[in-house]
Amino acid sequence: MSAATQFDLAIDVEGLNKHFGGKHAVKDVSLRVRRGEIFGFLGPNGSGKTTTIRMMCGLLKPDSGSGACLGLDILKESAEIKRSVGYMTQRFSFWEDLTIAENLEFVARVYQLADRKGAVKRTLADLGLTERANQLAGELSGGWKQRMALAACMLHGPQLLLLDEPTAGVDPRARRDFWDEIQALAARGISVLVSTHYMDEAVRCHKLAYISYGTLLAQGTAEEIIEGQHLSTWAIHGDHLAELQEELRKKASVEQTVTFGDVLHVSGTNEAELEREVEETAAWSGRRVEKIETSLEDVFIYLMSRPERNDGRNG
Repeated sequence: MSAATQFDLAIDVEGLNKHFGGKHAVKDVSLRVRRGEIFGFLGPNGSGKTTTIRMMCGLLKPDSGSGACLGLDILKESAEIKRSVGYMTQRFSFWEDLTIAENLEFVARVYQLADRKGAVKRTLADLGLTERANQLAGELSGGWKQRMALAACMLHGPQLLLLDEPTAGVDPRARRDFWDEIQALAARGISVLVSTHYMDEAVRCHKLAYISYGTLLAQGTAEEIIEGQHLSTWAIHGDHLAELQEELRKKASVEQTVTFGDVLHVSGTNEAELEREVEETAAWSGRRVEKIETSLEDVFIYLMSRPERNDGRNG
């Protein structure tokens, strides 16, 4: 890897593979995350997100593949990587009978920080936790637990955060507040790779990757991923859409139908044929039909249901 590449990239991995027994959990995954970039990692449960993250941060050795994390070799320098990144797991893994400050002081000892008290004080202030420093972790709401977990990741001043579904089970307001913190950290030059199921979070990322059944299906900006699938989408407005949806699914040009309340999204890659069949099918009912921009959610539903149509080269 060239010095310029090391400087520009926080993560640069290629061809990562991992098997668990007879299961090929991660298949030839390659990712690049630039310094100061928020990179969203999306996919259904069991798709390989966590396994990939654990390989990148030195917690799991890939069966094959290579790469670097913060310029450190993921195969030869895994111990240094673990000390240099901040990794936030899906599960809350702190002591609920200790206060926030006590939990952070313990983590500071694990990292063998020279000025533990100073690091804890600064991190509490940075994450807006100073007034809650003496509150027991077990008494915190989901949102404040996630904020405390983020503080633990930041104690040793990492330049890369690996966040594995950090807002799962957190209410919408707490999720927004958490993402405000993530964007503030990125503005300071800290790189963030974050896995998420939420579309409103995905659109806040600079770049995205979608993985399913261990295979990376698409990556790039939201616009690049949408354009890469070449989907056209029509919206049909009205009530009692279930029967219409079943009728449309029989049409050759209709590759996806998704209901959002009283609106049915119908998508396909043959724009002209899809327009004809949608208008012919919906016309008898008097429902309003309009062509709309294909959304990121439309695309991810399409990717999740049709992994065989993709080869991972998008974006």
